[in-house]
Amino acid sequence: METVLQQVINGLSLGSVYALIAVGYSLVYSILLFSNFAHGGFLVIGGYICYFILRSIGGGIWIASLAALIGAGFCAVLTEKLAYKPIRERTNVTLYLLIASMGMSIVIENIFVIIAGGRFRALPPVIPTQPVSLFGIATTSMFDILSLVTAVVFLSGLQIFLTRTKWGLAIRAAAYDLKVAGLMGVNVNRLISIVFFTAGLLAAVGGIFLSVRYTLYPQLGLITIKAFVAAVIGGLGSLPGAVVGSLILGLAEMLTAGFISSQMRDLVVFLLLVITLLIRPTGLFGKDVKEKV
Repeated sequence: METVLQQVINGLSLGSVYALIAVGYSLVYSILLFSNFAHGGFLVIGGYICYFILRSIGGGIWIASLAALIGAGFCAVLTEKLAYKPIRERTNVTLYLLIASMGMSIVIENIFVIIAGGRFRALPPVIPTQPVSLFGIATTSMFDILSLVTAVVFLSGLQIFLTRTKWGLAIRAAAYDLKVAGLMGVNVNRLISIVFFTAGLLAAVGGIFLSVRYTLYPQLGLITIKAFVAAVIGGLGSLPGAVVGSLILGLAEMLTAGFISSQMRDLVVFLLLVITLLIRPTGLFGKDVKEKV
C-alpha cells in the first residue's frame, strides 16, 4: 500500500508538470487551431535562463525563476511575431503554421547547442529534494510535493485570469471564433501575443522542474511530446482536458515504472494515445471541428 501511494504521488507530480506544458499547447490550439511544436523550445529557454542566472550572477531561485518565466514568455511572443504572424496574415492554411513550428523547434534547439554546448547540466541544489514522510503512511520527495503545489498555483492563476479578467474573456471568446472576436473590437494581434506569452511562461515553469528532475540539455524540449500526447488525450483546445490528460499520463508512467518496468513507460504512454484516437479521436473533452492539424 505504501508503494502504491508513493507511486501515485510521484505520478501526480510528474503529471502536474506535464499539465503546465500541455495547457500551453491547448491555449495556442484553441486560438489558432495548430499545434505549436516549438513549445518545447520555450521550456528549454526557461531552463537555461534559470541555470545561467543561478551559476553566473548568483541570484536566488526566486530571481532566476522570475527571469526565466518572463524571458521564455517574451521569446514565445517573438517567435509568433517572426515565424507565425507573417504566415497567418497570408493564408488560413494551418498546415503552414505547423511546419513553421517544427522549423522553429529545430532552430531553438541548435541555438542552444551552439551557445551552451550539448552537454548535460545540473541546476544548483536550490529546490529541496530530500525525502519526506506523509503522515507516516508513505515516503516521497519534497521536490514532488513542491512541483505539484507549484503547478496547482499556476494553473489556478490561469483559471482566474481566464474567468475574471477582460483579456481572459477575450481569449475565451476567440477560442469560439477568432474572426468574430476581432469584429467585436478585440485586438487580435495583442490577444495572440498574450496567449503565446502565457504559454511560454507556463512552459518555463515546467522547464525548471524538469531540469531538476532530468538535468538540463538542449534536447530537453523533446519531452514535451508527452505533454502534447496528454493534450490530445484530454482534447486539444480544452484546458481542463489538458490537465486531466496530463494527470492520467503521469500516473500511467509512474505506476508502469513502479510495478511493471521502467522500460515500458513510453510504450504505455503512446499506447494510451492510440487507444484514445481509436475510441474518441477528439479526446476526452475535445470538440468536433472541421480541421485539425
